[in-house]
Amino acid sequence: MSISLEIYGLIAICATAMVITRTTPVHALLYLITALLALACAFDTLGAPFASMLEIIVYAGAIIVLFVFVVMMVNLGQPDELREQHWLSAGVWAGPAVLAVLLLSTLLFALWHGAAEPVSGPVGPISPQEVGMSLYGPYILTVELSSFLLLAGLVSAYHIGRRIGEKP
Repeated sequence: MSISLEIYGLIAICATAMVITRTTPVHALLYLITALLALACAFDTLGAPFASMLEIIVYAGAIIVLFVFVVMMVNLGQPDELREQHWLSAGVWAGPAVLAVLLLSTLLFALWHGAAEPVSGPVGPISPQEVGMSLYGPYILTVELSSFLLLAGLVSAYHIGRRIGEKP
């Protein structure tokens, strides 16, 4: 097993733990993006570049944008001035900076030394058409149910945030 795969896994585990323990939703989302990028790097190391790109485009792109939209729409917490003063302290940036530098250095090391042999062994390439046919073939019900769950979560967050924001 390659050392870069272990480092990517360690970064993903640490970032996911930070997602769970953060009290500020925006900080948790930033750690979630770091965890998703580490998983995408792990997929690429395992010899699945298409899965890696899907991870970045779908999850780190579209789903995180949806989460950021919900956080901005609900707007819970402190007033903006107090929150921005807290963000300027050095302790807030230490964790994300360490994880991001570690992820970047491992990625640059892997790019500098060339692509390693896939860990899973020699497997033929899978085309995007085959991935689409498998997702929207036998798994169409699962894909549609997950989209309904995301929509229900968005509507629920809007209604909960609207009730909290109202004055009694």
